[in-house]
Amino acid sequence: MLLRIHPQDPQPRAIQQVVDCLRKGGVIIYPTDTVYGIGCDINQRKAVERICQIRRIDPDKAQFSFICSDLSHISEYCASLDTPVFKMMKRALPGPYTFILNATSRVPKIFQSRKRTVGIRVPDHVLPVQIVRELGNPIMTSSVHDDDDMIEYTTDPELIHEKYGHLVDIVIDSGYGGFEASTVVDCSGSEPFLVRQGKGDVDLLF
Repeated sequence: MLLRIHPQDPQPRAIQQVVDCLRKGGVIIYPTDTVYGIGCDINQRKAVERICQIRRIDPDKAQFSFICSDLSHISEYCASLDTPVFKMMKRALPGPYTFILNATSRVPKIFQSRKRTVGIRVPDHVLPVQIVRELGNPIMTSSVHDDDDMIEYTTDPELIHEKYGHLVDIVIDSGYGGFEASTVVDCSGSEPFLVRQGKGDVDLLF
């Protein structure tokens, strides 16, 4: 179904509808501050596997990230952060950045790489952050990609629904999305390094 939710002032009833769907193992497509994402409750393994089928990705090789609501929420799922990394994240978040961090035992194994790391986002968008707060735990995020690279099919929620509506439970329409992915920084080692430059000012990080 296509569910219209105001991007700055989301209707509580609509947010609750999305949260109820996620708790039942549903899969949703939702806006972020970068591109539209496809995701689910991180604790619903079958839903994660369903997304892997939709994206045609091997679950054992998938590199998914998940969305937290704020910095304190991140600390529940990531090992202790040293001061420089914490200060960098405090400057950058909420914002269009993905930080690769060392995972704690609270992170489901399907999200951990062989190095026991996980990608974390706190987007600068009210809606996904509000969903996470109401749900009580993170939601996974993976960008909506289109095989023929038609930008309209990854930025226009009505066209996204046209293509993916039969595969997911809810497509949230909060207006046009972006087409530039997040900047990715690996903070799991001794020194942070840039993995991918996307949306977001790199000078803010280093």
